[in-house]
Amino acid sequence: MLDLAGPLHAWIEEGREFAVATVVSVGGSAPRPPGAALAVAADGTAVGSVSGGCVEGAVYDLCLQALQDGETVVERFGYSDEDAFAVGLTCGGTIDVMITPFAGGRPAERAALAAAARAEPVALARVVRGPSGLLGRALLVRPDGSSEGGLGGGPELDRAALDHARALLDTGRTGTVELSEDGSHCPGGLTLLVESALPPPRMIVFGAIDFASALVRAGAFLGYHVTVCDARPVFATRARFPQADEIVVDWPDRYLRRTETDGRTVLCVLTHDAKFDIPLLTEALRLPVAYIGAMGSRRTHEDRNRRLREAGVSERDLTRLRSPIGLDLGARTPEETAVSIAAEIIAVRHGGTGAPLTGSGRPIHRPDREPQPV
Repeated sequence: MLDLAGPLHAWIEEGREFAVATVVSVGGSAPRPPGAALAVAADGTAVGSVSGGCVEGAVYDLCLQALQDGETVVERFGYSDEDAFAVGLTCGGTIDVMITPFAGGRPAERAALAAAARAEPVALARVVRGPSGLLGRALLVRPDGSSEGGLGGGPELDRAALDHARALLDTGRTGTVELSEDGSHCPGGLTLLVESALPPPRMIVFGAIDFASALVRAGAFLGYHVTVCDARPVFATRARFPQADEIVVDWPDRYLRRTETDGRTVLCVLTHDAKFDIPLLTEALRLPVAYIGAMGSRRTHEDRNRRLREAGVSERDLTRLRSPIGLDLGARTPEETAVSIAAEIIAVRHGGTGAPLTGSGRPIHRPDREPQPV
């Protein structure tokens, strides 16, 4: 639900009534992960998706029904071998969807949507399985441990939920938590869906070249907060990079030392100029970021690695460098190269192989994995 924070917060500000259907669990091959949501306003306007199309119509109707009934419900959708025309997932998986009406009340959810719409870090824990009296109850959790709302099972349950929600928020993950109704951490009787909302991850593109312009557009499309950095003011301009969130004129290594990065940050070095690359990559390879890629030919790569070793970069750190940057797609144009780089970033993030799906036999939709060591 928090991925729809912008439009839903706007609906709240406008005083509109709506219902939200949220994927709370998946089984087998399912197109959308837990936390994916479809919202339907009382006037029939819809935003979001829970299945990529398979069951949207049925969920849409359930949202309108929830607005009439005022009740939170959980429905399961799956593939039916007995009835090929039944509403279900053609991919063969199952999803459980919780439908929640927003027609007044729900202060914790409303506060969470407002915080997420302001790009503030926040987690929202909701009861998605358990006693009917607790279903849909919510607890908002902030990084400092403060909270709003409650799950209706007493302070011990809220404290246990808060601990789990903070742990998931620290890594920006959404997931389910099994608890007992008394708040003990032993699974039993109660399932929480914890959604995390963090500010967009950063993509920093070093080198204000034509290839960078295409990569900025790809990064923005993928939801990154994109910064372009170059020491040459004649190239690092808003006119050349209108879709960048920030344009910085500075020496790349100096800027990297003073800016904030984290475990989700992506660094793309497109300068392929040793006087920029070596000090920049020497600094970058010491940072716990998600991805470091550098553009250049095979010959440039070998020369760059030699220089980095001479600068004191260890062999272990060198293994983190994606160079030449991108997947082998046969890319030639800046736009094709941007797709190649974006594809590699996605593969690294989710543990993909970059190989064709045809004939692979591997699951298409994989469960979220733990953040990888860097």
